[in-house]
Amino acid sequence: MRIRSLSINSSAEVIVKVVREVLTLFKVEVVGRAGEADYAQLSVVNRQSGCEPPSVMTEVFLFALDGSCEKFYFNSEGKADEVARAAVHRAVKRNLYRFFQMRFAAAPAPWGILHGVRPTKIVHRWLRAGMKSAEIIARLQDDYYCSPPKAQLITEVAVRQLPFLAQSAERTVSIYVGIPFCLSRCLYCSFPSNLLPGREKLRTFMDVLARDLSAAAEDVRTLGLTVESIYIGGGTPTSLPNDFFAEMLKMVYNAFYGLSVAEFTVEAGRPDSMSAEKIACMKSHAVTRVSVNPQSMRGETLVRIGRHHTPEDIVRMVREIRAAFDVHINMDVILGLPGETAEDVRATMAAVTALAPDDITLHALALKRGSNLRLRMETEHIELPSDAETMRMSETAVRAVEEAGYRPYYLYRQGYMSGDLENVGYARPGAESIYNIQIMEERQTIVGIGGAAATKVLGIRTGRMHSVFNAKDLVTYLRDIDIYIEKRRALLRTEYEEETPRC
Repeated sequence: MRIRSLSINSSAEVIVKVVREVLTLFKVEVVGRAGEADYAQLSVVNRQSGCEPPSVMTEVFLFALDGSCEKFYFNSEGKADEVARAAVHRAVKRNLYRFFQMRFAAAPAPWGILHGVRPTKIVHRWLRAGMKSAEIIARLQDDYYCSPPKAQLITEVAVRQLPFLAQSAERTVSIYVGIPFCLSRCLYCSFPSNLLPGREKLRTFMDVLARDLSAAAEDVRTLGLTVESIYIGGGTPTSLPNDFFAEMLKMVYNAFYGLSVAEFTVEAGRPDSMSAEKIACMKSHAVTRVSVNPQSMRGETLVRIGRHHTPEDIVRMVREIRAAFDVHINMDVILGLPGETAEDVRATMAAVTALAPDDITLHALALKRGSNLRLRMETEHIELPSDAETMRMSETAVRAVEEAGYRPYYLYRQGYMSGDLENVGYARPGAESIYNIQIMEERQTIVGIGGAAATKVLGIRTGRMHSVFNAKDLVTYLRDIDIYIEKRRALLRTEYEEETPRC
């Protein structure tokens, strides 16, 4: 649906955001005065009650092109256990959601009005309050219009995470090291990665990374922090030449590895970045988990999305890693890639499960503004599978992993996702990634090092998450490394440094 203008009786950024989230959900486009439109204006007027918990009455005015107007009224109430601000936002979204269902007979959205990246956080809050799974599933449906399958999914995920989250003490942290290089840029990618430069620039990066690692290791030691997991991501860390990769891995190992480390992950990405030397290096440095990301096992798709390998190369890579050492292998698949169908996904899942990875992550394609795919869709008319077909892909993939014995253990959502889907990690019992759980649930400090890395500190005094970020731009990161080191150090000290007793 296209409208010429949108009017909201509040300029508050968060209210504008929640209104636009519902419009995006129902594919409403604001085209401006010159654009071809179905309606002249949509006007949203929210009136909040002064009681506790708050309620919101929303008046919706839909103006036709001929000037006539339809009026609708909806009311939603908050719950006693909600923060008042959150209750108001939920009420506004509920009211608009009901408007689109009533006026346009819009089909229910699988996630209802649950729009956030980490919907399991709501479930964890209710679990801590003593609610049972059945109560939580019912409330997700009632309060958020979440479909029964999605409500069941996030509740199952949250319950499975409980023992992992319970293991983390307030001074336990995880380490993220960002290696912002790839051998080529995939069609759908919007991550801040760079094509692998020459050895001179790589040498500069390695020298700066060494300073970054050394400073972070000093902070961890000085503040008495315990490292639970290490994750080397990117980019594609294995895109580094053999000697640089070995140097990088040794630096990370020497800086943070110890008896407390329960998990050490390296994103190996794709076969054209792998070698026997890198596999041997990971083995000798106690790596416990390797990510292999085929995305699809259809050769034509791999060419289309800019992956320089074949399905056979993926099979060879997994077998070579398995033969070299005992390690957990994660494999990623993307649903909704251009030119694919549910039948292609069925074939991909058959090939992936036949390799018996320990962990399979199902990603829904997120169409980001910074990707070549978004640009080419506008200039070359590349078409993606329909939402209905993408949902069939998801059903096919989920059935395949569940039949193979995998169960969901972490989940997150992004904007612009095909089919209003989600990203879900499935693992065999005992193969769950600690880092994946902690980074998604934000219940542990993550110390970020390297290009485009983020440090997220869970305040032991405030219980709130605070973040600082290294530059996404490589030139800026290399130039201003001392600034980023000091910002990270200051944030860590704010939360973890012991206060000096007063006389």
